[in-house]
Amino acid sequence: MFSLPAAAAILAAYLIGSLSFAVLVSRSMGLADPRSYGSGNPGATNVLRSGNKKAALMTLLFDALKGYVPVLLVVLFGARWGLDATVAAFVGLAAFVGHLWPVFFRFQGGKGVATAAGVLLGLNPLLGVATLATWLLVAAFFRYSSLASLAAAAFAPFYQALIWGVDPSLLAVAGMSLLLVWRHEGNIRKLLAGTESRIGHKAAAAKGPAPHPQPHHPHHKSGHGRKGHRK
Repeated sequence: MFSLPAAAAILAAYLIGSLSFAVLVSRSMGLADPRSYGSGNPGATNVLRSGNKKAALMTLLFDALKGYVPVLLVVLFGARWGLDATVAAFVGLAAFVGHLWPVFFRFQGGKGVATAAGVLLGLNPLLGVATLATWLLVAAFFRYSSLASLAAAAFAPFYQALIWGVDPSLLAVAGMSLLLVWRHEGNIRKLLAGTESRIGHKAAAAKGPAPHPQPHHPHHKSGHGRKGHRK
């Protein structure tokens, strides 16, 4: 059973994780809602498809920070409240779950790659670096963000278990990995079918809200069909 301070920390982390920065950054920069184009995923990779690299970088940074900061706060200041490494791990998991199912955005969230990376960096910087290195290597060779994310998710629990041993944080790491793979189910099907978009692919009509369609009046294109014509 978690103590009251632990439960409060976990709830606060979930609420922080529920801030969908892909949507917030896009709104602040006058871009289309990332849920309306490309993969429809409110994450940095899909924001990049808008063609705005600054927006994508900001989304990536803030999504990572919302996983990193709650964990780091527990690691640095949690001892006085009886919050140990196990609580820190579940605080990270709560922030990750908040990104997947954000209460502020009708529980329609992203896939959690950047947030998971932030959580791992907060829990164990070396584990976070090893997992990020795995992502970068796969992404550099194959140019598929989804494939890189799946590889990183698969290796993270093994890195934790084989290098740092089995401890309560392994449950949180494994839980995030399983959820991340599950959220990429559609991407897995596209990868197998050869239809997955590569990194940097620009989505059509992603720079702003779609204009309202104009009414179609075929009889106005020519003089045919009119009852009369005044000179």
